[in-house]
Amino acid sequence: MSEDWTDAPQRPIGSGFGHGSTAAEVIGGIDLTGKSAIVTGGYSGLGLETVRALVSAGADVTVPARRLQHATAVLAEAGLGNEVQVEQMDLADQDSVKDFASCYLERHPTLDILINNAAIMASPEQRVGPGWEAQFATNHLGHYTLVNTLWPALAAATDARVVSLSSTGHKLSPIRFDDINFATGYEKWRAYGQAKTANSLLAVELDRLGRGSGVRAFAVHPGGIMTELQRHLPKEEMVAAGWMDAEGTVREGFKTPQQGAATSIWVATSPALAGKGGVYCEDCDIARPTDKDSPLARYQGVDAHAVDRSEAAKLWDLSARLTGVNAFGSS
Repeated sequence: MSEDWTDAPQRPIGSGFGHGSTAAEVIGGIDLTGKSAIVTGGYSGLGLETVRALVSAGADVTVPARRLQHATAVLAEAGLGNEVQVEQMDLADQDSVKDFASCYLERHPTLDILINNAAIMASPEQRVGPGWEAQFATNHLGHYTLVNTLWPALAAATDARVVSLSSTGHKLSPIRFDDINFATGYEKWRAYGQAKTANSLLAVELDRLGRGSGVRAFAVHPGGIMTELQRHLPKEEMVAAGWMDAEGTVREGFKTPQQGAATSIWVATSPALAGKGGVYCEDCDIARPTDKDSPLARYQGVDAHAVDRSEAAKLWDLSARLTGVNAFGSS
């Protein structure tokens, strides 16, 4: 009898891959010919390596980008200029997200893989749209609207997967339903933590809503990697956090971008995850719940609030009210 995944158990399945695995290793032997994929932020850091791996397996990849010319130039320099379609989209602008999705649906009847990779981190206080806090609006609400407006193509595919990039940042804050936009005082790391919790909860609720249509969703922690995501952080702050020494040497344990993209690729393509979903993954496997007594509790495992199904449903309903978008009607 097959295992019942209704409760989304957080326990490893023994993937055969791990912390040091690369995206190229994970996708070895996988044939994505005829499959379509979208990777947000697919022109820098993890996103670029994610795109490279998908293209190598034969996927038809689209990269939505806020900076269209920059993205096109980067992908061309990476040798992917003729392999990837680049389209305009700004995750912080709800109309831009809807316009991208509408154009995509006109040309693509199905979408097999959606990787919500793009993010901003620990940015100075910014407001977008109707006064939304920018990290929550960009990292979560933008991707929420993208998933919902692309739903017809996801539902029309066979066994589509949605990958939502979270991080151990989720451990910094649950969803602050009483002050989601930090009206009472902005704290950049708590705002980032809330957004990363939201990314995980998006996968939990989307998997519940979408599994009947064959769409499964997963949250992913890619690992610690030095990329453009850190652009808002001064070197002194990263030294104080222990991410690097005073000379700028990154501490042991950080991943390369190729290693950081591996878990996204594993989640998006691995046959081992067939029939599964709604879980948080790290190091190319399903993560364990956080061991609060472990000295590594800040960096390993998933905290309960980031996979709580009632919190996930509550966030989905709030997101629907804020954006006016909900492919599933009343959830």
